[in-house]
Amino acid sequence: MAKWTPKHEAPEPLEGPVVGTIVGGTILWFVLFLVQIPFYAWFTERGLGWWVWTCLAGAGLGLLGIWYVRRRDAAIKRAQAEPGAE
Repeated sequence: MAKWTPKHEAPEPLEGPVVGTIVGGTILWFVLFLVQIPFYAWFTERGLGWWVWTCLAGAGLGLLGIWYVRRRDAAIKRAQAEPGAE
């Protein structure tokens, strides 16, 4: 079996509204959690109670993601503002 080698350079990563995307996803997860809370008994009767907690976990991880991408964006802006930066 021959070792796989890339035939071309990897493209640059796409940059976009990262903070807005993460905030939107976090809000969506939290809204899904709130919508499912009144039906928690229905979910648990069918063994699907984990769906509710998955939405809460998604919202919690989204908060961590917001913190991370805001720090990342700030670091990128600081690096670009330094003299001699390209």
